[in-house]
Amino acid sequence: MPRFDVTIAGELNLDLILYGLPAELPPERELLADGMVLTLGSSSAIVAHNLASLGNRVGFQSLVGQDPLGQIAVERLAQSGVDTSQVRKSTSTGLTVILQREGWRNILTYLGTIARLMLGDLDLDYLSDARHFHLSSYYLQAGLRRDVPELFRRLKAAGLTISLDTNDDPEDRWGDDLRQALCHVDVLLPNRREACRIAATDNLEAAMKKLSEIVPLVVVKLGAEGAIALRNNERIESSALSVEMVDPVGAGDSFDAGFLHSYVRGRSLKECLAAGNAAGALCATRAGGTEAFRDREHREAFLRQHCPMLAFPPR
Repeated sequence: MPRFDVTIAGELNLDLILYGLPAELPPERELLADGMVLTLGSSSAIVAHNLASLGNRVGFQSLVGQDPLGQIAVERLAQSGVDTSQVRKSTSTGLTVILQREGWRNILTYLGTIARLMLGDLDLDYLSDARHFHLSSYYLQAGLRRDVPELFRRLKAAGLTISLDTNDDPEDRWGDDLRQALCHVDVLLPNRREACRIAATDNLEAAMKKLSEIVPLVVVKLGAEGAIALRNNERIESSALSVEMVDPVGAGDSFDAGFLHSYVRGRSLKECLAAGNAAGALCATRAGGTEAFRDREHREAFLRQHCPMLAFPPR
């Protein structure tokens, strides 16, 4: 049996989330926020943390800085049960500042070590000792990006299935190099905008059809509208849960965690979507991408009510 259910290589940093800011930020003014959270951030780490909180064996490789931000991020990730033995130290840790308004936000990221992780930094034997490999933040990982197709090829040769959530492209270019990586992907997990930008069309149905010609399973996250999956001629929609939303930060990454939790266990596509929607909804009930999963009592009560197949104590 493999050591891990899922391995992940990617970015590891904290999120500083500020609430209650004005819609416009005039220069040379001191502006006040009415709330603040410093929490584990980065898409890769949020997926890893929340997968482990759901009871999965998760291995994680990354670079962090030799600074307090890096230390806090590693400690927070390890508290969930993620194996962080392969997290290495480099220069300064990245940081994301999220300016959260009512219904929209600005996301500001200092890359730090995020852009410095390279294929040569990865232990492929470690990553291959799993059933599944997941990659997030394709466009942020500048050092790894050009070698992602080779990384995927090696992991596929070792027998792993692979999922990819590209997240946003800060340059909004959505280059053709992604297609080389998609040829090795089993599950693509974009949101609506990302799916359309990757496929170079404004029509979601056309985007899904185009992407499904490359990737066997395309799962599009639609926020409050739920999610849609397309696999061959099988198209399944799944409604989102209705919850009192505190914070949408990390909900898409949490969807990935819930979906993959069921996917690696061979559950039906309908069950995978339901698990993804439940995990995304759970995330939104607390500030930040992992806080709802860290609160074990809250997490298990929520999942027992909304998605019993996710509601069991972690190993």
